[in-house]
Amino acid sequence: MQSEPETVCKVAISFDRCKITSVTCSCGNKDIFYCAHVVALSLYRIRKPDQVKLHLPISETLFQMNRDQLQKFVQYLITMHHTEVLPTAQKLADEILSQNSEINQVHGAPDPTAGASIDDENCWHLDEEQVQEQVKLFLSQGGYHGSGKQLNLLFAKVREMLKMRDSNGARMLTLITEQFMADPRLSLWRQQGTAMTDKYRQLWDELGALWMCIVLNPHCKLEQKASWLKQLKKWNCVDVCPWEDGNHGNELPNLTNALPQGANANQDSLNRPHRTVFTRAIEACDLHWQDSHLQHIISSDLYTNYCYHDDTENSLFDSHGWPLWHEHVPTACARVDALRSHGYPREALRLAIAIVNTLRRQQQKQLDMFRAQKKELLHKGVTSITNLEGWVGHPLDPVGTLFSSLMEACRVDDESFHGFSDFTENMGQCKSLEYQHLPSHKFLEEGESYLTLAVEVALIGLGQQRIMPDGLYAQEKVCRNEEQLISKLQEIELDDTLVKIFRKQAVFLLEAGPYSGLGEIIHRESVPMHTFAKYLFTSLLPHDAELAYKTALRAMRLLVLESTAPSGDMSRPHHIASVVPNRYPRWFTLSHIESQQCELASTMLTAAKGDVRRLETVLESIQKNIHSSSHIFKLAQDAFKIATLMDSLPDITLLKVSLELGLQVMRMTLSTLNWRRREMVRWLVTCATEVGVYALDSIMQNWFTLFTPTEATSIVATTVMSNSTIVRLHLDCLQQEKLASSARTLALQCAMKDPQNCALSALTLCEKDHIAFETAYQIVLDAATKGMSYTQLFTIARYMEHRGYPMRAYKLATLAMNHLNLSYNQDTHPAINDVLWACALSHSLGKNELAAIIPLVVKSVKCATVLSDILRRCTLTTPGMVGLHGRRNSGKLMSLDKAPLRQLLDATIGAYINTTHSRLTHISPRHYSEFIEFLSKARETFLMAHDGHIQFTQFIDNLKQIYKGKKKLMMLVRERFG
Repeated sequence: MQSEPETVCKVAISFDRCKITSVTCSCGNKDIFYCAHVVALSLYRIRKPDQVKLHLPISETLFQMNRDQLQKFVQYLITMHHTEVLPTAQKLADEILSQNSEINQVHGAPDPTAGASIDDENCWHLDEEQVQEQVKLFLSQGGYHGSGKQLNLLFAKVREMLKMRDSNGARMLTLITEQFMADPRLSLWRQQGTAMTDKYRQLWDELGALWMCIVLNPHCKLEQKASWLKQLKKWNCVDVCPWEDGNHGNELPNLTNALPQGANANQDSLNRPHRTVFTRAIEACDLHWQDSHLQHIISSDLYTNYCYHDDTENSLFDSHGWPLWHEHVPTACARVDALRSHGYPREALRLAIAIVNTLRRQQQKQLDMFRAQKKELLHKGVTSITNLEGWVGHPLDPVGTLFSSLMEACRVDDESFHGFSDFTENMGQCKSLEYQHLPSHKFLEEGESYLTLAVEVALIGLGQQRIMPDGLYAQEKVCRNEEQLISKLQEIELDDTLVKIFRKQAVFLLEAGPYSGLGEIIHRESVPMHTFAKYLFTSLLPHDAELAYKTALRAMRLLVLESTAPSGDMSRPHHIASVVPNRYPRWFTLSHIESQQCELASTMLTAAKGDVRRLETVLESIQKNIHSSSHIFKLAQDAFKIATLMDSLPDITLLKVSLELGLQVMRMTLSTLNWRRREMVRWLVTCATEVGVYALDSIMQNWFTLFTPTEATSIVATTVMSNSTIVRLHLDCLQQEKLASSARTLALQCAMKDPQNCALSALTLCEKDHIAFETAYQIVLDAATKGMSYTQLFTIARYMEHRGYPMRAYKLATLAMNHLNLSYNQDTHPAINDVLWACALSHSLGKNELAAIIPLVVKSVKCATVLSDILRRCTLTTPGMVGLHGRRNSGKLMSLDKAPLRQLLDATIGAYINTTHSRLTHISPRHYSEFIEFLSKARETFLMAHDGHIQFTQFIDNLKQIYKGKKKLMMLVRERFG
């Protein structure tokens, strides 16, 4: 940097057979890669070889010197560097002169400039300690500070080294793996039973995949492979070694065997050890490249056999005479990945083409086979899973490998085949094969290119019927891998050639029975096709709408949630039941799968706007296949939004679909708890309003199948009767009355069914119709004695008073009082205001009404302060100052010596006495002053009686006698009351 002072670094580089075997630099930088100074010196040596003088090894030069020259040489060397080398020179001189020194036991002397012997190992310099330190540091950061990205860069560096055929690639991966295995979190997670994080899990996957590539190196030596196998087995045996599928043992067949060959093939599956991230690499050590057919495929573009009869399942050539490669597909694709990784892109491409041609031939054969047995299979209504091991989400990512190999070939020209140029801006316009002049075009159909092949193999893989794997991680991987593959496909612009491929594969998938995830009958635990079908639907829609809808509608099913899903064919050895018997599915990703199903349905609804027939078909599919109320609600909302877009007139068919889905949600959630239920009910009324008055009338007439009584009265009928609804619908008087009549009928039905919660709403809704209002009031009276609470009755009573029915309010208030019970210490109870209001109402109506309610008050209320408050209010004004029918009362205040106030006064005094004794049983000194104030209030009440003074004095004397032990308190009582 310009701002930094210039420093001089001393660099030394050792070479051996065109490799840098060691480096040192005085800069002190610690890194896995060479520092800038080492790189600078290397480049200088490469660019200006003449400037770096070449010498013989120093031992050769010394051999040519006589004794005097040797003495001169040593003395000059010491003089020039005397401070640095003198101690070492003195020590060596002493040792040489000593007969018994160690230095004299060895013949000759070392020469650092002479290089290694021909038999010695020679490899590029790699600072092993630094690699270990860096990996350890990144792992200790637990994925923070970009450490995950740094580890991925290290893996990328290993791949780069393999591609350059640098033998350090395996060494570096060994060092990385050792640090991964030593990560202390592994044992911690295993002890706690905790799953490792998703990003960390993916790093382990990449580690396993890299080892797979290394052991499949087509040109590695047998002893090299043996040492890797030994190392892999050692790691594999460690307790904490991560399992292949995250947290479950994977009971799938060995790499080299495609499927179990008999009904008993999997009986020992439960005893089999867990598959770890290294298991596949260990198994791959058994694979070799010596097969002559395989050698011909990868080494020649001209390997054909036009006389070959393509009549057996494992034919070496197809009907075109093109070579085929029959091997467990993930294993075959692992070979392609290994060839690419080790810098053999042409060979990888040749094998990839042979595999894709084999898959396409197999697909056609499977279709023919299914067509021959179709009637029998459909009649039985059973199916078998042909792939226990799906290719999408597989640890070896076979489809991704084939796809990227073919795409890479499509986007590089002949000269730069080893390069890595970016995707062209428009993949659809990617140069077709005929313009690339690549000889491999022999094995492609007319009009096909690497691009069409890549797209086709991706579609074949995505559409494969496969079993949902065990375990959260494996299931998430299926989803993630599928989405990654689709996102790569979405980067490609579809031209006519590619549309043909889409059409061909969509038809295949619909007709291929058990071999396809879109077949007519699938196993209930097949991986659903929603995400893939959504991509197919949007891709096909502009070109072939009929096929697009057929595909999407077929994919809508989610059999794992259906109780009547077709059972498997137990007689077939490949059936999943033979592998995992009686397993109830544990689909950890079910919520994601359901949301994808919902997305597919929403995409179809949007596309079908304006098409009545298609909308009806999509609606039927949703009602049949979607089992989650929240997703159906989302679809109802989506349909509503699409139907009522601002820039166009509402689509009435789509609005009806929206309403129909809304009604289904109401029925589904009616008897289950759902926190969004209130929102759903409000939305449904809004939707019905948009559809029209007949929809509102219909939901009110059928309320009992859709709503609870509370919802029907407080939300539905109330909203329907609001002014905003009337204005929104431009209703005439007749229509208004028809709706109002339905609302009143609903209100009365709800009040009968749930009077506690609906009575008040029913009264409000029936206000404008005398007969309905009387009926609602009678329902309240009937229910008052059977289960309505005092709170509900007081609320309705206050409403009655507010509406101008004081006697009815009074009647309900007396009924409410019968349900109330206030104990002596409930002086802040919320019902106190209702009691005071009821007494005030009775007082305003007249002496008789007050006389009738006071015994109820005395019976229900034991709280002294509340009773004294009522008593005080009753003595302040004359009862019934303006009575009913305008009749004026005498105007006299009521006497405390006569009923009903005498009864109230006695009850109040009695309450004060009882409360005092209750308080004194557990009083603490900090409450003494409060207690004295309480007695002062009690005295005020006592004094309202004509002999109250005497009563209160006796009461105080009594207290002093009973509680004489509480000396301090009694002293305070004496001070205040004598």
